[in-house]
Amino acid sequence: MSNRLRVTAVLGSLLFGAAAHAQNFPTRPITIVVPAAPSGVSDVMARVLAKHFGDAWGQQVIVENRGGANHIIGAAMVGKAVPDGHTLMVGAETIFVINPSLHGSKLGYDVKDFAPVTGLVRINQGLLAHPSLPANNIAELIALAKQKPGQIHYGTSGIGAAGHVNVALLETMADIKLAPVHYRGATPALNDVIAGHIMLTSVSLSSSVPPYKAGHAKMLGTGGLKRLPELPEVPAIAETVPGYEAITWFGLFTTNGTPPAVIGKINAEVQKVFADPAFRERYITPNLFETMTSSPEQFAEFIRTDSVKWAKVIRDANIKAD
Repeated sequence: MSNRLRVTAVLGSLLFGAAAHAQNFPTRPITIVVPAAPSGVSDVMARVLAKHFGDAWGQQVIVENRGGANHIIGAAMVGKAVPDGHTLMVGAETIFVINPSLHGSKLGYDVKDFAPVTGLVRINQGLLAHPSLPANNIAELIALAKQKPGQIHYGTSGIGAAGHVNVALLETMADIKLAPVHYRGATPALNDVIAGHIMLTSVSLSSSVPPYKAGHAKMLGTGGLKRLPELPEVPAIAETVPGYEAITWFGLFTTNGTPPAVIGKINAEVQKVFADPAFRERYITPNLFETMTSSPEQFAEFIRTDSVKWAKVIRDANIKAD
């Protein structure tokens, strides 16, 4: 009986200590790492969260942009941080479901280095085409690609980036062959589609809708499973290629080993931000974002499922890093 009492006392002490740690968190300034350049989705989300966290907790919150190497540099920094919740990261799917399959053992971090906090937003992709392309929908594009295998060029923001693997998925599912042209960002690729130097690019709707609305490019389809109410005239690619889905997602992470109670406290604050109508009106609706906040456990399971999907795409398309 005495041993049982001692075990119970120890467990109770641990639980009390964890709860007290979460209650006192944060005890010093927080850093939110953005493993990408300023002004992108991850940067905007990080700065919104930084302001809310600072107001809610009375601590300074610093946003630090550590872009480069397809998000590897910034991710490695967070993976090696002290596991106490004071170092966070707003990261895209590239870090967790693309890079591991693309780089293997050469990757500068391990996905096990991170603890998911919550998903943030997901963005459907739009497949844009130059007006001169003799295809006005996905069915016509597939037929044209079968007539001219490997002759239709599409732009990407780099090997393994969303615009690359999304088109690779279409190639695999539709049994066609296109020709990738890799740029140092989505904007140069988009600009070259508008200029007619290349014919296609897959890019987020927040970037693809303006040139489509202005008549500078055709939108052949969107990457969601269903048509969007905001673009009822544009079919989902899945209407022609059943099961096709192309999205980019962003989530909040911290270092693995951070106490669950601290992760829960951070998660709760994010939920408050996304429940605010003013936030949704300013950031979610105009950018055609979809929210994907969840529990840490649900987000972790989502990442596992998505990893299996994209590992297969990269393997089937034989995508290799330089």
